[in-house]
Amino acid sequence: MENIEKLIKTQREYYRSQQTKAYEARLSILSRLKNKIEQYEAKIVRALALDLGKSEFESYATEVGFILEELSSTMKNLKSWMEPKKVATPAVHLPARSFVISEPYGQVLVIAPWNYPFQLAFSPAIGALAAGNTVLVKPSELTPNVAKVIAEIIEQLNQPAHFVAVVGGIETADYLLSQKFDYIFFTGSTRVGKIVMQKAANHLTPVTLELGGKSPCIVDQDADMETTVRRIWWGKTVNAGQTCVAPDYVFVHASRKQEFIQMSQKVLKEFFPNSIESHDYSKIVNTHHFDRLQALMLGGKAVVGGESDRTKLKIAPTLLDQVDLEHSLMQEEIFGPLMPLLTFEALDECIEFINQRAKPLALYYFGKKESRKQQVLSQVSFGGGCINDTLVHLGNPDLPFGGVGDSGIGSYHGQRSFDLFSHQKSIMDKALWPDIPIRYAPYKDKTKFLRIFFN
Repeated sequence: MENIEKLIKTQREYYRSQQTKAYEARLSILSRLKNKIEQYEAKIVRALALDLGKSEFESYATEVGFILEELSSTMKNLKSWMEPKKVATPAVHLPARSFVISEPYGQVLVIAPWNYPFQLAFSPAIGALAAGNTVLVKPSELTPNVAKVIAEIIEQLNQPAHFVAVVGGIETADYLLSQKFDYIFFTGSTRVGKIVMQKAANHLTPVTLELGGKSPCIVDQDADMETTVRRIWWGKTVNAGQTCVAPDYVFVHASRKQEFIQMSQKVLKEFFPNSIESHDYSKIVNTHHFDRLQALMLGGKAVVGGESDRTKLKIAPTLLDQVDLEHSLMQEEIFGPLMPLLTFEALDECIEFINQRAKPLALYYFGKKESRKQQVLSQVSFGGGCINDTLVHLGNPDLPFGGVGDSGIGSYHGQRSFDLFSHQKSIMDKALWPDIPIRYAPYKDKTKFLRIFFN
């Protein structure tokens, strides 16, 4: 741990040198990072295949391409994001001008998860670097091949005082969290998020927690069933369901339950003709999570899918009927390709069910009536989501991404990543003349004049 302590000290001294704050320094490290990622694309894709069984298409769409696009957008807009933002000044304070300066926090720690190990290591790091911070990234030890590539890419930038990766296990993460940082960004489970927040509190370090939860789908009576089913199962099978915003369970109007089951069989056969043998279908990250998912499957009856192979860490997309609401299947985030099926008669039933539980990271509503859409949006609290689709809200950089309550604290993507890692320093630049004496003691008989300004 001595080397980590030296790295943290070096980064602290480098930040104090003011070098990270210059526009040219920020643009330079982002540009060089983009070039390195492009050079390493083949290695990244191979590492993702080894650790998670991801196809080249999925690896590029959800990891490499996602980050390259974010880098390009950040570099394009960086100068305007850095400019002080003018705000109005109340008449009582004139003549003066007021503005807000985006100031970096300092040293940022990014702790990345295993499910999107490349994207979720670099995405917050890009925002932190753009904001003028130094960054230390801790990749997930559960995806060792990706962690190694991440470390190689950052090492190739040859600027550890500005941007560095530290590879290690739980002990390394614990040690890092015991150190003083100026901001911590964590992506992972709610359980670990609570630990991160407790440790950050020892240093009064602000945190962003990107967590998860049981994100519901609602399929209303008037939904376009074929498109609905395709989009739900697409969202559920990307990365074999190991996605924080994956549909966790689905509410289907009782009148259309059988149609949903039949369409699910048809769609999944089209997606993966060879079921778990398909090269387009990812694997479960390790045996621990495989066994956990197998145990969760006992909470319902498989009416679609159900096949699995422990030697290959593959579990087929599985639709579960006759769900036991008290089983772990409905008490914890699934984070895998299992889909519990529930039914409803009135939309109020779904809303009440969801609101009785922890606020989810995402919600997906499928239906055509505007009044029904608005009812869900206005009566249910959740991080973000889609109407008539799943997952795609993450692809819009102008939409902040983050949770609420148990599903997370803070949001990022696009300019909000820059803002997240920037302290908003408020300034009023006041003219020296006139210097109105009413504000100075003694205050006798002055209150009546003061009221004129505040009414």
